[in-house]
Amino acid sequence: MNTLETMLIAAGPVASGWTAHTLWLRRRLNIARRDPLTGLRTREAFTRRAATLLRNPRAVVVLADVDRFKQINDTFGHAAGDALLKAAAERLAYHVGRSGVVGRLGGDEFAAVLTDDYGTAADMLAVLHGVLARPVDGQDPAVHTTVSLGWARAADFPGEDLSALLRRADEAMYAAKQARAGTRRAGLGRLFATVTGRRAGRSGARADAPAVEVAA
Repeated sequence: MNTLETMLIAAGPVASGWTAHTLWLRRRLNIARRDPLTGLRTREAFTRRAATLLRNPRAVVVLADVDRFKQINDTFGHAAGDALLKAAAERLAYHVGRSGVVGRLGGDEFAAVLTDDYGTAADMLAVLHGVLARPVDGQDPAVHTTVSLGWARAADFPGEDLSALLRRADEAMYAAKQARAGTRRAGLGRLFATVTGRRAGRSGARADAPAVEVAA
């Protein structure tokens, strides 16, 4: 056996160990980038992927907020609230698809970026709004509520980055929440989601907001 062969044999266990360590680190990194409850990307991981997708002018930024979420937790318990969040996350991820990205920004708020290749974002989000309102499987009673969606088309606001587009989608989302409109697109008409109104929508303090539904 020559010297080269001896060196390769000796290096084998070391290389194998480094490979296993690298794979372990990669798995740990992937776990750190995922929200432990919903499995969606965390804010940081979402931001990285979303910034790449926004290079396409056909990109659409969506912000989603569960209506009356605090009331659900208070009335039916946190387990019911967690089940609702997980169901919303799964439905968002399914409809956005692998070509887009969905993240949980915190609490009951989600964000997504998708590419609207055929100009059908409004129709798709209208369908998604209905899907998100369906009862959660396996809950007794079947608790469900609505999810307000606001969205902004990148091409409507050239030069704006993800942070700015998320703010526009956020305003549109709270305008939709106040108007009980389901979805609202940023840049179409005046948005009436004032700071006071947004705070009311986030805290569930509006006296005239619809009650949480319980399926029969």
